[in-house]
Amino acid sequence: MTDTRSLSGTLEPRQLALALLAMSTGAFAIGTTEFATMGLLPQIAESFGATLPQAGNLVSAYALGVVVGAPVIMLAVPRVSRTRLLVLLAVGLAVGNALSALAPGLGSALAARFLAGVPHGAYFGLTAVVAARVAPPQRRARSVSLVMVGLTVATTLGVPISTALGQQLGWRSMYWFVTVVALVTVLAILRWVPPVAAEPGANARRELTALASPQVWLAVGIGGIGFGGMFALYSYITPITTEAGGIAIGHVPALLALFGGGMTLGTLLGGRLADRSVLGAVAVGLGAMALSLAAFGLWATVPVRTVVLAVLVATSSAIIGPALQTRLLDVARQGPSLGAALHHSAMNIGNAVGAWLGGVVIAAGLGYLAPAWAGAGLAVAGLLITAASVVLDRRQPVREPAR
Repeated sequence: MTDTRSLSGTLEPRQLALALLAMSTGAFAIGTTEFATMGLLPQIAESFGATLPQAGNLVSAYALGVVVGAPVIMLAVPRVSRTRLLVLLAVGLAVGNALSALAPGLGSALAARFLAGVPHGAYFGLTAVVAARVAPPQRRARSVSLVMVGLTVATTLGVPISTALGQQLGWRSMYWFVTVVALVTVLAILRWVPPVAAEPGANARRELTALASPQVWLAVGIGGIGFGGMFALYSYITPITTEAGGIAIGHVPALLALFGGGMTLGTLLGGRLADRSVLGAVAVGLGAMALSLAAFGLWATVPVRTVVLAVLVATSSAIIGPALQTRLLDVARQGPSLGAALHHSAMNIGNAVGAWLGGVVIAAGLGYLAPAWAGAGLAVAGLLITAASVVLDRRQPVREPAR
């Protein structure tokens, strides 16, 4: 098959759909392993004889793996076929989760979660590059969002299923489930994703030029701080909703499914909004997330309100994803692979910051609703960074592809 760079926007609809489906299967595996850990933290902590904040470090370890892995992988292999590299990353995802399932203690589990996170950011960065190349210019963000839907569908189906498995068969079964899905992803990519070569003349030095752009760093700041607001809440979703929200532990998988449904809706909405205004979509998502987290902190004290407000937090936070991914593709034009990978480095800085801050306020005795307030503060900080990006954009406009 010919290099899809020459077929940009001309793939048959069925071919495009299958390619996006294959890549979104990997996103499903990644979303499941990233989020299901949070739903099973009490069980993991108990099995290792650790406190809840100590077990919460598993979330941060995974996030740090993403932060480190994304730029390192992209700089190490800038000339490798994008499709071939996707396959290798899916294999790495399977190995990391198998090691997580086999970890005998908290220390080895931390190391395994770090390794499982290493392929995450590079995988999403590459899928964004591939999806943007093969889609019509006016549908770039929507195509990127369709790949990312695998991540949010994971929170709708993968996380509740794996959480239920973990509750019934032990938390290790969740990681085995992800391992199997990752191996299915390998086969799907080999079958359905056409060959996509690296950019002509790609090399580490060229990719590093992306880091010279202030707008790249502002975009990383938006994700690393603003998106952390959601993780301050979600990292401790089980104890927060059972202790403060009045939800029975057996109903947590259903709550997680609804949370994932909200993220799926938000991702699809974010893709459409970003095709109109990228930074506008970011601002809408952060503003709505700040308001919904503050409302959660005030009123999430009975089951019905807790569920409704959790879904609002999920929907608003997911709006940011496709917009920020597209923004990084635009502002890192000379180093698109590294720029795209930095999206998930940024999001997982937010993951680590949010999980850490949520644990801090809980450990300080501020109550189980305190993480929502901490998250609202992070979202507001993300809005301020977005405003700075808008100001700089007006002075030095970023050239975007024709819509």
